[in-house]
Amino acid sequence: ILYRHNLCAFRPLSPEEAVEEEFILHSIAWPETPPVTLNFSLKNTTDPSCSKFTILPKVGGGQWSIGDQLEVRIIMKDYYCHPKTSGGDALLARLRNEALDAGVSGQVVDHLNGSYTAVFPLVWEGRADVQVTLIHPSEAITVLRRLNNESLDRVFFRSVFRSGSVTETSMCNVCLRPTNMPVCNYTDIRTGEPWFCLKPKSLSCNARIIHSMGGYLPALKPLEDKLFSKVNMKVPILASGSSYITVLPNTKGFTKVKFRPSGFYYKGVWKSLGGTQVYQFDTQSIIQCLSGKVVHFYGDSTIRQWFEYLNKALPDLKEFNLHTPERSSPYVSLDYKNNILLTYHCHGLPIRIRPIPISQLRYIANELDNIHGGSNTVIAFTVWAHFGNFPMEFYIRRLLSIRSAVLRLLARAPDTLVVIRTGNLKSYDVNGAINNGDWYALQRDRALREVFKGMNVDLVDAWEMTLAHRLQHNLHPAPPIIKNMINVLLSYICPKHK
Repeated sequence: ILYRHNLCAFRPLSPEEAVEEEFILHSIAWPETPPVTLNFSLKNTTDPSCSKFTILPKVGGGQWSIGDQLEVRIIMKDYYCHPKTSGGDALLARLRNEALDAGVSGQVVDHLNGSYTAVFPLVWEGRADVQVTLIHPSEAITVLRRLNNESLDRVFFRSVFRSGSVTETSMCNVCLRPTNMPVCNYTDIRTGEPWFCLKPKSLSCNARIIHSMGGYLPALKPLEDKLFSKVNMKVPILASGSSYITVLPNTKGFTKVKFRPSGFYYKGVWKSLGGTQVYQFDTQSIIQCLSGKVVHFYGDSTIRQWFEYLNKALPDLKEFNLHTPERSSPYVSLDYKNNILLTYHCHGLPIRIRPIPISQLRYIANELDNIHGGSNTVIAFTVWAHFGNFPMEFYIRRLLSIRSAVLRLLARAPDTLVVIRTGNLKSYDVNGAINNGDWYALQRDRALREVFKGMNVDLVDAWEMTLAHRLQHNLHPAPPIIKNMINVLLSYICPKHK
């Protein structure tokens, strides 16, 4: 089954994969959002300043205690302060206690009528402040959906072609607009992942040597930029009444809860909720954990941070000079004394990156097929930050391809540890919002969890770890968050660490 778009032809699927793709799309489907016409009025869209949240009383009455579930009702309104009658707003919710440096994410339920419920587990004693944020109004989601159907090439790329003294540059992408010009087809033979470039005027398609980020094309219609401004993008929703509760101790454990996050922060340290216990690793214990291990990192710059963190943390780990440009790929580091090898390789196209040789652009699935695996091999990968401006089908198919390679790896080497880093929240302007904003990241996060659900892989929940933390959202999370992510990773590698 070949997915055809007016600009693209995506990787074919088997009939079984096609059924699964349809199921995933249905399971992550966003609610219907209001239409945005050419002459729409901002006054009729969601206004965070008029919208409010209210802490609901505890079911059954009494005081709150650890293990209880807190529910918050959110009522969204327009700029006339009239209640909205439809859903689709993108909201975030969390509990914080700044004195304890504690935080936990909440789950937002859309009732499709302008009201929402945020659900939180109560996991620490003391004050718990409710914080609700509007990522995007529902009308902005309408625009973001349209862009991924109509303007898939709004992020474009370039390739350099060279033969002898002749050099030419050409535009490339997963999706090229219909043209009478010849097109070079670089669809990967093994994975079926598509990539196309306009053929240079005088050189062969085989002369392509360098890939790089090209730029951004304007994609918004008149007035649509007003839906992505400081007044309605990543803006707090205030409380109607008290915005906090006091939580008492409780030794009875959790009550039956609707939502249990992967973990929470307490005194700045990430603690697991029901999963693998997270240990704290200093330099010596990191060395002990990784001794005799080969760790391969694949993905984008958000997992390159892990490679860079370990490079700085381990005194005997030395990076081998491959003459790789800064913030590019590949990188290799070796601790000969402790027998530790780390590698980082960026994922294949599409990727917004500095000029990089075509030979260094490798799809994760192909890389995994070349790994023998075993009990001393760790695979950690992420794939999300460069896929926001493409249809969800394209992203799901990339994940299915990687999943197949993971299954083949685990079949031949069941002791191999595979860890997946999810996407995370970030700060951005209107350009960032329409190309890889938090709503796009959220949808891809949900798809990733669905694709790898039930598999023998471990997740580092970067989404919750950035949502629950006190520090500002950033595409590249701050060092305290990275340290906690590394502790989760190492706890998977060395679960019996003391």
